[in-house]
Amino acid sequence: QVRLSESGGGSVQAGGSLRLSCVASGYTDRNKCMAWFRQAPGKEREVVASILLLTSETLYADSVKGRFTISQDTAANTVYLQMHSLRPEDTAMYYCAGIQSRVYCDSPVLDLYQYGAWGRGTQVTVSS
Repeated sequence: QVRLSESGGGSVQAGGSLRLSCVASGYTDRNKCMAWFRQAPGKEREVVASILLLTSETLYADSVKGRFTISQDTAANTVYLQMHSLRPEDTAMYYCAGIQSRVYCDSPVLDLYQYGAWGRGTQVTVSS
């Protein structure tokens, strides 16, 4: 069973930076994708970035390209989301997600419905 635990959220001013961490356990197959999603109050959950664990290939939502970076530390079983130039519209609960076990990833996946393992989230608040 895959377990995901996020940390690193907080409150920052616009233009600031944060780094989120997601520690994963239970993955035995490196042909998997992980991703960061976010959900603001009253809005649907949306993808932020995805990474293919085997190759570290990444893919980003247009809204965060050039500002956010997803990466992994294989030895620590941890996926990171480095966020720079934060904006008030980045305010949301951020969730780490693991692809469903039946899905074979050969490239990063941005489709929410392909993900089946979720962390409990970490709050990011950006003030203007």
